[in-house]
Amino acid sequence: MNIQFKKGVLELCVLVLLNRQDRYGYELVQTISREIAISEGTVYPLLRKMMKEGYCTTYLKQSNEGPSRKYYRLTDEGREYMRRLYSEWQAFIIGVNHIMEEGGLNA
Repeated sequence: MNIQFKKGVLELCVLVLLNRQDRYGYELVQTISREIAISEGTVYPLLRKMMKEGYCTTYLKQSNEGPSRKYYRLTDEGREYMRRLYSEWQAFIIGVNHIMEEGGLNA
């Protein structure tokens, strides 16, 4: 998949996954990687940016499989941002699908 496509939608994917439940970074990478080929290195800078902007917070939780894990939790601001991004995403895909249909491709 085109890297620019991934970059544009990765933030929304992370927000949506955190909206459902708190997750640790590697768990986010694994979940997203099942659908979209990404590397670990793409998610952690995004998480740091989201924390800086107040869209998520962190806490440590004991793990049975080694050291404590840093979990990420969506804030109210993060939920609002997620809703805005999702609305923008919906409008974007509708527009792209219309263009594809006009160009002879069925979306």
